[in-house]
Amino acid sequence: MPLDPTPRVPSVPPPPASRAVLTVSGADKPGVTARLFSALAAGPHPVEVLDVEQVVVRGHLVLGVVVGALPEGEGPAADEASLLTFLAAVAGEVSDAMGVRVEVESASEPDAVPGPDRPHHVIVLGRPVPPAAVAGAARAIAGIGGNIDAIRRLSDYPVTSFELTVSGAEATALRTALAEVAAATGADIAVEQVGLARRSKRLIVLDVDSTLVRGEVIDELAARAGRAAEVARITAAAMNGELDFAESLRARVAVLAGLPVEVLDEVREHLVLTPGARTLIRTLQRLGFRCGIVSGGFTQITEPLAESLGLDFSAANTLEVADGKLTGGLVGEIVDRAGKARALARFAEQYGIPLEQTVAVGDGANDLDMLNAAGLGIAFNAKPFVREQAHTALNQPYLDAVLQVLGFTRDEVLDAR
Repeated sequence: MPLDPTPRVPSVPPPPASRAVLTVSGADKPGVTARLFSALAAGPHPVEVLDVEQVVVRGHLVLGVVVGALPEGEGPAADEASLLTFLAAVAGEVSDAMGVRVEVESASEPDAVPGPDRPHHVIVLGRPVPPAAVAGAARAIAGIGGNIDAIRRLSDYPVTSFELTVSGAEATALRTALAEVAAATGADIAVEQVGLARRSKRLIVLDVDSTLVRGEVIDELAARAGRAAEVARITAAAMNGELDFAESLRARVAVLAGLPVEVLDEVREHLVLTPGARTLIRTLQRLGFRCGIVSGGFTQITEPLAESLGLDFSAANTLEVADGKLTGGLVGEIVDRAGKARALARFAEQYGIPLEQTVAVGDGANDLDMLNAAGLGIAFNAKPFVREQAHTALNQPYLDAVLQVLGFTRDEVLDAR
C-alpha cells in the first residue's frame, strides 16, 4: 500500500463538557496561588486548567481560574454538579486558610464562536488619562461588539498609559470608533493587532523637523535671510498637503541664496531635541533596533545630528554651496514624500529587515508614504490630514511615548538603560 503523502494533523480534543470558574479576591499575600492549585490537584476529581489570569492592583489580588473535569482513567468525567461541589469545598478551604474570598460558578455553557478578527491591543495615553477616555473607549468597544479581555498599565511617567486587550472587534471599525473617543476626550488612543509582529520590530526611522527636534530648520534659516513669514507660509502649506513638497522645497531654498555657510552651524548648534528623543533612541538601540533619520531637511544639519546621537543611518537633501555661500539650489536626489519611502525601504534592505518589522514616525504630509510603507506608521503631533491616514497617532509632547505604542512598559524602559 503506498504511503499517504498528506501530513496527518493531530485532532484537537474538545473542551471538557463540565467547566467552572473560580474567582479569588482579597489582600495579596504569598501562597494564595499555590494553595489554590494544590487544593485543585489533591481533590477526588481530576481537573485540567483551561485558563488563568491574575492581577494585583495596589495590594489587592484578583485571580481567575477556569477548570474542566477530566475522565478518571477510562471512566467518564465528573458531571457538572459533582465538579461544582468539589470546587465549593476547594473554595472554602482556600478562603479559610488564606483569608480571601473565593467564588465558584459554572462555565459549561459553550463559548461564542470566535469571529475571524484577531484580538487587538488598544493603548490609551494621556497626561493625565481622564476617566472619560477609558469610559468612552470601553463604550466604543462594546458598541461594535468587542470585549475587553485584559487591562494593564504600561507607564506612569512621563505619560500615563494603559493597554487594553480587545477581542471580537473588526480592525477598521475599532480604529474609527476610538478615533472619535480620542478627539472628544483629548487622550491618545492607538490600536495594534495582537501577535508576534508587534514585538518583532527592528528598525525605526524618524522625521527630523517637528519630530526629532522642535521647530523647522528651514524656517530658522529663512529668518536669517529676512524671509521668515514668507517661508513659514509655504512650509505650513506643504506640511498640510496643500503644495507639492519638491516644488515648495525649491521655492523655500531659493530665498536662502547668499546666506553664508556658517549660518548652518549656528542653526545646528541651537537645535532643541524633542523631550524623550534620547530616551527613545537609547532604549531602542539597547533592545537591538537600528535607528535613523529620514528628513526633507538638509544633510548639513542632519548628518552631524545623526552622528551626535549615534544613529545608524540618515538621509536628507543637500544645499548647494559655492564660495562659502548658499546658492539657493539643491544638489542630488530630492528627498520628498516618495523619496522618504524609498529611503526607508533602502535602509531596511541594507540591514536585512522586512518592511513589516519597521517603524516610521513623522508629522507632515511628506511623511505619509513612509508612514504607510512601514510596518507601523506613527503620526507624531501631526497635522489632521496626516493623523487621519497614519496607522496611529500620538499628540503627547514626549517622543518616548512611542515606546508604549510598541508595547514596552516603563519598567522595561528602565531595565534597558
